[in-house]
Amino acid sequence: MFPLLLLRSLLGIQLLMLVSVVLGSQAESNGTVSTIPTLSGCQTSCGDLTFSYPFGIGPRCSRGGDFELTCNESAQPPTLLLHDGITQVAHNIVTADTGYLYSSSRYIGINFPYTIPVSYGVHTYNMSWSSPGKSFTLSFFWMNITGCDFDIYFSDRDANITSLICTLKCPTSDITDMAARQNCNGTGCCPFFWERIRAFNLKFVRHRESSPEVNYNRSSLWDYINVTTFGAYLSWNIVDQPNCASAKENNTKFACVGNNSRCIDNDDSSLDFGYIGYSCKCNSGYVGNPYILSGCSRDRAQQKANCSRVCGHIKVLFPFGIEEGCFAREQFFLNCTNVTTSTLQLGYYYEYYLVTEINIDEGLIKYTIPDDDEGSVNHMSDDDPGIFVRSSESVSLKWVVANLTCQEAQANSSGYACVSANSNCIPVNSTSGYVGYRCNCSYGFHGNPYLYSGCEDVDECKQQDRCQGMCHNTMGSFYCTPCPEKTVYDPTKLQCSSMKQQNALLGVIIGLCSGFTVLLLSVGGIYLTRRWKRNIQKRLRRMYFRRNQGLLLEQLILSDENASEKTKIFSLEELEKATNNFDSTRILGRGGHGMVYKGILSDQRVVAIKRSKIIEEGEINQFINEVAILSQINHRNIVKLFGCCLETEVPLLVYDFIPNGSLYDFLHGGSSNELVLSWDGSLRIAAEAAGALCYLHSAASVSVFHRDVKSSNILLDSNYTAKVSDFGASRLVPIDQTHVVTNVQGTFGYLDPEYYHTGQLNEKSDVYSFGVVLLELLVRKEPILTSESGTKQNLSNYFLWEMKNRPITEIVAPQVLEEASEEEINCVASLVEMCVRLQSDQRPTMKQVEMALQFLRTKRAESNQPAAGKDEERQPLLMKGDINSYQLSGIDFGKKSELSSSQGSKKFYSLEQEFLSTAGLPR
Repeated sequence: MFPLLLLRSLLGIQLLMLVSVVLGSQAESNGTVSTIPTLSGCQTSCGDLTFSYPFGIGPRCSRGGDFELTCNESAQPPTLLLHDGITQVAHNIVTADTGYLYSSSRYIGINFPYTIPVSYGVHTYNMSWSSPGKSFTLSFFWMNITGCDFDIYFSDRDANITSLICTLKCPTSDITDMAARQNCNGTGCCPFFWERIRAFNLKFVRHRESSPEVNYNRSSLWDYINVTTFGAYLSWNIVDQPNCASAKENNTKFACVGNNSRCIDNDDSSLDFGYIGYSCKCNSGYVGNPYILSGCSRDRAQQKANCSRVCGHIKVLFPFGIEEGCFAREQFFLNCTNVTTSTLQLGYYYEYYLVTEINIDEGLIKYTIPDDDEGSVNHMSDDDPGIFVRSSESVSLKWVVANLTCQEAQANSSGYACVSANSNCIPVNSTSGYVGYRCNCSYGFHGNPYLYSGCEDVDECKQQDRCQGMCHNTMGSFYCTPCPEKTVYDPTKLQCSSMKQQNALLGVIIGLCSGFTVLLLSVGGIYLTRRWKRNIQKRLRRMYFRRNQGLLLEQLILSDENASEKTKIFSLEELEKATNNFDSTRILGRGGHGMVYKGILSDQRVVAIKRSKIIEEGEINQFINEVAILSQINHRNIVKLFGCCLETEVPLLVYDFIPNGSLYDFLHGGSSNELVLSWDGSLRIAAEAAGALCYLHSAASVSVFHRDVKSSNILLDSNYTAKVSDFGASRLVPIDQTHVVTNVQGTFGYLDPEYYHTGQLNEKSDVYSFGVVLLELLVRKEPILTSESGTKQNLSNYFLWEMKNRPITEIVAPQVLEEASEEEINCVASLVEMCVRLQSDQRPTMKQVEMALQFLRTKRAESNQPAAGKDEERQPLLMKGDINSYQLSGIDFGKKSELSSSQGSKKFYSLEQEFLSTAGLPR
């Protein structure tokens, strides 16, 4: 922020100096040259720079002492130096007072460039600067220091303060001194600025020793330390006396000798370190150089025209201007810093306004005040209000064209600002008294009174209600006459019209009003009908919401700290929009319990929306159960529930969209499925599903028994990652319970026989169902198959009987036999046999099943590493992932599991026969 302010201030000071020189030269050309004889023939320039008294070259032409200058004509271009002969003057030295209200300080722009050659073996270098005299203080400076491999220390000699200001780092590539200065960020260049100081030292200490080889054929960054002044300004005062009172007592040395000038104390002792002093200024209404006789002349405005008058969308009318010479006086110069954003700035240095509107008629400037860090306008003193004074409005300024009375201004016709023939002089007052004058167009005219033809006649006849008859415009006024016979005044046309036309117009108006009334009633009826229907729909949705236990579920989701943050209760309107009003083309699948639609939510998430068929009110609890379970589960292999909708007769569930169907589709989809599920893919999907069930049993905050594990409930996403779904039949189980007694539910072929007979649901019931899924992957047959005799047979029963009569290699699917090793087949067959045992306490846990499958995957990955890519010709579904080692516990694949005894087998067969009779069992 500070560099930006500094740039702005530098620009303002330079422009302020230029303004003062222009006014000073104008004053001299108008006969106000100093009457001090010693100034006759004095040099007033050096090269391109100008200066004026009290500064000058030689004691006869200056006030002497600190104000003596030196011009080095031998330099190219010639260099102007201050009294010390070292400090270079960078800009014109302006001592004339322009009457400008923004700053009364005096500044001299200076340079102190410094170059230090760097020698190998020398590690410390110094640079010093002191004020060129008691009259001067370095108000602020900004320098760029270029070099390489130095720590830079700054010392304030008066305050005796030393601090590290920067470390010059070496660039990684060879760059020039100029390139480093353009991007001065510590690499090859350091920026540095300071305020209010009279003397300082810079010390450069080598950061680390560099060898000559490093410096060989390098740029000047490695060979020199360059100090370049970006901007530096001295403030100056007359300091031979401490204040105005002392100076006036010693009248022979009093600096404010100009007629109509006054003395101003410099009361900022912190700035000048004890040398307070004073400065001079022209009285209100006068401008010029107060340090010479007749230097202050009467204030007046000057005319210019034919200039650019727009800054963005803001009109800049004369006497204001945005180009040199296009304004009546220097105080009316506005800086258009950005046309695109209409940034119009009034003022310089740290004090300025951002102008938003210029009102010539009212004599007002509307503005905004920038942020305090960017500057604000100085207080306007009551005894010298200047050209601008505060108005009664908080965000506007009143302005005058000169600090003169109307009589004084009109007496000098060449300087009178109200040049339009139809303009008036308007006196302007502030709370402290008279300020000056401005101009305004006479009554009946409008425009710009500061231009010769600026005030134009106002055509009052174009204004409504001026006359109730015929209107006649005159220069600056108007007059009215009655309408002729058989005519009447038409206020819409602002003229007299015949009565027939008026009657016809009246009929048209009546017809339009009638038509509009009918149209309004029709639109109102349609609107009320639609609103009535919407109200009915809203009441119906609220009824369904309450009947579907919406309040209970909403409270459950909000109060349960384990529920997912993203679980949401959707409105029916949202889901209708997502599915294009449940369009038939959006149906993903149909089943015995309803349909699943594909939807796209407003946040572009693709979802699957489960819309069940009519269910009994008692099954609502089952629906609530599924939502409650899924809202507490967050696992990568469990389908994500986004939320539900309770505003329909049958609730809707919103899931993450799983694009590749179910495992059942891949295993038993027939020719419709072009992809083949490889053995590697089978093991991975089985391990992921087992991991999800293990999480439900033992890792979730509340144990969950799925109760309907089957291949059609294992979905595959876009990466063919397994996702366990359909928790409508699941049960939450407290941690301290091993089982729950419930009505038997499940799918024939996967249902645990022990659970069917006892009604006791435990985690081993899911193990049995998963064993059937694992068996499907092994033999690639459906859970209920048809024998050669045409009878229905359970897949697990079929497998156990076939294992007694044939080797396993004759039972498994041909594809599995081709891809899997005999050892892997035996291991999976043994795992299946243990999962589908009749007694639940003899089955492994899901954790043991998952570890066994992960062990097989790891062992297979190690043995098949050289043969990677063998199955690519078969279009495998699965990508190889990272294999983690698992240590099996409690499951021994070293020997074949023994099947049940003959007696037990008969008993098992008897149970299966009874189990087959339950085909109509609800899931």
